[in-house]
Amino acid sequence: MDAPRLLEIKDLAVSVDGKDILHGINLDVKGGETNVVFGPNGSGKTTLMMAIMGFPRYKVTRGKIIFKGKDITHAPLDERARLGIGMSFQRPPVVKGVKTRDMVKACLKARGRTDDIDVLAQKANMAEFLNRDINAGFSGGEMKRSELLQLLAQTPEMVLLDEPESGVDLENIALIGTLINELLQKGCPIHQRRCGGLIITHTGHILDYVNAATGYVLAGGRIISCGSSPLDILDNIKRKGYQECATCPIK
Repeated sequence: MDAPRLLEIKDLAVSVDGKDILHGINLDVKGGETNVVFGPNGSGKTTLMMAIMGFPRYKVTRGKIIFKGKDITHAPLDERARLGIGMSFQRPPVVKGVKTRDMVKACLKARGRTDDIDVLAQKANMAEFLNRDINAGFSGGEMKRSELLQLLAQTPEMVLLDEPESGVDLENIALIGTLINELLQKGCPIHQRRCGGLIITHTGHILDYVNAATGYVLAGGRIISCGSSPLDILDNIKRKGYQECATCPIK
């Protein structure tokens, strides 16, 4: 039996600072499933993530965002987080005056968990960063590991990952992939997984480490193609470019 839809995006249009960015986006993610959105720079990928997460600057002008059967189109960001949506940013902010340990502790407490923070940090190779301000002086790979450490503490049911391989060197990307797979419960049989994932990527390198069920191509603020073979879509993009995807059927 197919898993129920965890996240549904229906005819979504979004504007930023009065400028229309997304136009009629339709996609969904089932529980236990990971989908990926490809697209060139400036195509609207990050706008899609920010709108799903509920950042106020990203105004939904049409359509709906449904999470676990509930319409959250106009719900505030903190409500979406409490419902179980978590996000890793392409460029995580520096938070001065807040220690990484305190943030992880707050994430655990919000979920009623009592995990050993140091043990959790070791998984992300972040033990030596716990007493430093969040992301202050961190490299690209360290920022991404910090974000994923916080998500591991949050245990969200829906994980939004914005360019998880961006700014990450070869030494870090395998660990990033391992952490993402743990978040998405990839070690469990698919019928036992509850967490869904939506990954946006420009290069597609993360697919060397994380499997995805469905691929979407976003260009000019619209879904121009989708299919059940993300690696084939990526190969086509590499060989022919994004515009060639506009000639492929959406299925």
